[in-house]
Amino acid sequence: MCLETSVGLLKMKNPLMLASGILDMTRRTMENFSDAGAVVTKSVGMEKRKGYGNPSVIELEHGLLNAMGLPNPGVEEYVEELRGIKVSNLIGSIFGKDADEFALVARKIEGAVNAIEMNMSCPHAGSYGAGFPTEMIGEAVSAVKESVGIPVFVKLGSENVMERAAEAAEAGADAIVAINTVRAMKIDIETSLPVLANIVGGYSGPAIKPVGVRCVYELSKEFDIPVVGVGGITSAEDVIEYMMAGASAVQIGSGIYYRGENIFSDICGELKTWLETHGYESIKDIIGMARKAQ
Repeated sequence: MCLETSVGLLKMKNPLMLASGILDMTRRTMENFSDAGAVVTKSVGMEKRKGYGNPSVIELEHGLLNAMGLPNPGVEEYVEELRGIKVSNLIGSIFGKDADEFALVARKIEGAVNAIEMNMSCPHAGSYGAGFPTEMIGEAVSAVKESVGIPVFVKLGSENVMERAAEAAEAGADAIVAINTVRAMKIDIETSLPVLANIVGGYSGPAIKPVGVRCVYELSKEFDIPVVGVGGITSAEDVIEYMMAGASAVQIGSGIYYRGENIFSDICGELKTWLETHGYESIKDIIGMARKAQ
């Protein structure tokens, strides 16, 4: 059974990527996920960023709630960490306050990665991430595309996703990644206080998978560029659902919390079994099947 797929020009040995922000701050931790078809780095910006205080991550009934605040050492120091990394494909996640900053960070990290992922979806980082103005997305994507010679992906959240994707696609994005965590919060009813230090965070895990699948379906139907599905993936069945909705590949983050660091090799085995049982020779055969059936 063939699990090979591609996201534009990025060729992958299987459709699984490590999502940004999950055990990807150091070269050693990223190399632990060499079974994945690609690894996405921690989001980095121009300057070192400390992030928010604790508590910053809590487990809820059907997922995880976090507000990290984009902590990172700054792109120049991070590039040194990436040198010599041994993974199949490395995707550099970056953020910036405007088009010029995005382009500068992209240029600095380009030599260490195989593709760029522009983070325009973090739900708790002020003017960065999901706070990046929709009307500025096209300018930022164009600036990055003009600055680097590798594929440029744009990661978007579920809110206003079609409008924001339209800006990215028109500017030449090579793929859309959707979704990020969903903006949410938790209150401790004994103290009457929000649990997270930042008050509001991003909710991930199984509870958001139907939202992610819906977004992927609508995006792949509307735009003629690859879509990478993210949100609540813990099994081969979840991967298949996203790919039938139109995803060319998927990213896994909170699934590592639930199934451990072997999740990529385990799901690859499950995918091969499912494909064989259902009479498919390649994972590519199922991409967009739910749309084609309409």
